[in-house]
Amino acid sequence: MAIKPVLRMGDPRLLEPSRPVRKFRTDELNNLIADMRDTMKSLNGAGLAAPQIGVNLQVVIFGVEKNPRYPDAEEVPFTILVNPKLTPVGDDIEEGWEGCLSVPGMRGLVPRFLKLRYQGFDETGKKIDRTVSDFHARVVQHECDHLAGILYPMRIRDLRNFGFTAELFPDEEIADE
Repeated sequence: MAIKPVLRMGDPRLLEPSRPVRKFRTDELNNLIADMRDTMKSLNGAGLAAPQIGVNLQVVIFGVEKNPRYPDAEEVPFTILVNPKLTPVGDDIEEGWEGCLSVPGMRGLVPRFLKLRYQGFDETGKKIDRTVSDFHARVVQHECDHLAGILYPMRIRDLRNFGFTAELFPDEEIADE
């Protein structure tokens, strides 16, 4: 469909809670998902939430194969997740470096649950129910935070662990805007 501009931190629309999707198999939903996929791929993103392109609906997409923004990341299957519900599995939390298309050129050390169950629907209304861990769980939590108006810098415990990617990782070649 189309590559859309990604809203950046500071845009008040990123802070609004998203509305649930009420109807599946619509042109509106299909077009939104196509736009999100095109936008995410064009920017080498690991995921994208509808609010990042200015659409206030509970829709996220994510998936990682080989990605220059996350060169050491495990693969995550491409997923369309609508009206998600997240449930931590256990209490284990791990801090890990995250970036975001809405916070370009920066990274931060963010605490996330290590293991997670996510439920929701695909674009046709078919139920999704998965239990995942590690990077996959981190990506899902990051993207679903957008649906609640939360950007990853809001979760950083120590702002000394937040900065420009090139300054934090001067010896590494990490593709980032």
